[in-house]
Amino acid sequence: MFDEDDADALGMLGDADDGTMPRRQKRGDGRPLEPFRWWHLVSGRKLFSLAVPRPGAPDVVYAVDVRTDDDGDPRAHLYRDGAQAVVSKLPARFTVEGGVIQVAAGSYGLRRMHYVTPDRSERRLTPHPRSAIGRRLRLEQMHPTVSRWIAASAIAILIVGVGVNVPQLAQVISEIPPIAERFGTFVSPIHLPLWLNITLGAGAALASMERGLRLRYNWVLDGLGN
Repeated sequence: MFDEDDADALGMLGDADDGTMPRRQKRGDGRPLEPFRWWHLVSGRKLFSLAVPRPGAPDVVYAVDVRTDDDGDPRAHLYRDGAQAVVSKLPARFTVEGGVIQVAAGSYGLRRMHYVTPDRSERRLTPHPRSAIGRRLRLEQMHPTVSRWIAASAIAILIVGVGVNVPQLAQVISEIPPIAERFGTFVSPIHLPLWLNITLGAGAALASMERGLRLRYNWVLDGLGN
């Protein structure tokens, strides 16, 4: 369990009572980290770990557990040596030994789960091997060629999505009365049947989900591509 008398941990994580903990965060209740189960693949749970070395002492092991709470909003739960220390809304920034852990969500998963040190070097936390992100990482390590083809296909689908969506979005914007009066309206040269629009939309969503499994995000591709 999280030891309230651990002065080092309290100093790093702040205290909700004295105002040093950000308002979007609250102190954890010390509950133990729940093991990753197979049904968490369906629920969308994301679990990462980080071992931070300490001179003359055992490594501190942090875990970041991202899941959707009862109110429907995703939250990041920080565990220190297996006990819940802090709960935060996203995006989250946890101050830990030697740096900070940054957590940010994209439209289809996470776009940041990194440990950043004062010299601005950063590394991604290690995903749980049985999580969706961990399984995608294992595919990349064991079958790099297949992984590259999947990644390239996802980018190609999103590029098509950008090419289709931008002209249609421009037409919608140009039809706003003040804009139409001043600049006239733009007619998109692309007019796709409904079934094809739905197919491209589904493909773009899957492509963004695939990129989310690799913590990749680009506002043009993943934003305008959907």
